[in-house]
Amino acid sequence: MTLALNQVSTIFLSVALLVLGSFLVKKASLLQRFCIPAPVVGGLLFAIVATVLKASGAAEISLDTSLQSLFMLTFFTTVGLGASFKLIKLGGKLLVIYWIACGFLALAQNVIGVSLASLFGIHPLIGMMAGAVSMEGGHGAATAFGQTVEDLGIPSALAIGIAAATFGLVAGGLVGGPTVKYLIAKHNLKPTEVEDTAKNVEEAAQPIATNAFFTQVLLITFCMAVGTYLGGLFSTATGFVLPGYVGAMFVAVIVRNVVDKFKPDAIDMKSINLISDVTLGIFLSMALMSIKLWEVAALALPMLVIVFVQVVFIVLFGIFVLFRLLGKNYDAAVMVAGFTGHGLGATPNAMANMAAVTERFGPSRKAYLVVPIVGAFLIDVFAMPIIITTINLLK
Repeated sequence: MTLALNQVSTIFLSVALLVLGSFLVKKASLLQRFCIPAPVVGGLLFAIVATVLKASGAAEISLDTSLQSLFMLTFFTTVGLGASFKLIKLGGKLLVIYWIACGFLALAQNVIGVSLASLFGIHPLIGMMAGAVSMEGGHGAATAFGQTVEDLGIPSALAIGIAAATFGLVAGGLVGGPTVKYLIAKHNLKPTEVEDTAKNVEEAAQPIATNAFFTQVLLITFCMAVGTYLGGLFSTATGFVLPGYVGAMFVAVIVRNVVDKFKPDAIDMKSINLISDVTLGIFLSMALMSIKLWEVAALALPMLVIVFVQVVFIVLFGIFVLFRLLGKNYDAAVMVAGFTGHGLGATPNAMANMAAVTERFGPSRKAYLVVPIVGAFLIDVFAMPIIITTINLLK
């Protein structure tokens, strides 16, 4: 029996799984500890159920995910609109060093993934899906680029990317704290600042104004329209494979910084972040619930080995290279915790790692300025061209 869900039913199901995932994450401390995203929990649960139903011959579920690319495009456009160059100036030299280190990591992760894939005798693009795409890129990039790689004739790319991103998230939460504790103990590090308890509580819950919200929607849809058009022109003119959202994201970066020059108040990050959270949640939920787990089974061992090597590499790089480059002090150690978190998973993972360290050993304002700025959007300035070039070299 085939159960076919139409476009509207598929969206309903993706939102229902997102809500279910949020509920389960709140109830399960293990999921909270490793910062596993709610859409990953709900979507993977459905994928497992769908696989069991198919394997038992009871039913096959067919989904209409045609709107997934729209949610994905919107999310990456909001990422671009968050990339203000003013924030880069605030971070100073440390931010630039950390940023370049993230670019090097993306390159190294692709080299590791592709090299080990060749060793196992599998397609190098599969190795790349367990490289920077799923490690630094996390579930969002794994889903986006997974579709691009599948269009090039690698049917299991999306499932491999999602699985690698999930293992990376868990590993990033596991190794970040112990790595930094080792650095703090070995170098006898202490925080250089005192916790400021008088924080601004007033800015908490100001309502989002309707007019301001629609201004953000106008900016987002403008960037999406112009970016996808220019991206299409670029791909046609050069023959270079460019995922649809990349053009929109880079147009959004330009728009953000032009608007900042002439009307800094026009961009309301509270509205942008709300749109970002909603579209990312639905896009990830829809992507994960539609993956075919039976396609990944044969590649489970190679993928686990690649992810294990990625984890070992980032820990060694953090301890012996990044820590020294950032100044060999307490702030540098906390930034290594963040680097491990988003280098193997996502920015929330980085923040969770840093929170665990600073709660125990003391505050680090520098780390809390640098890591979120680079992890949330600047990282893509290096990672995206590296990933896209790798795809085009291996296709």
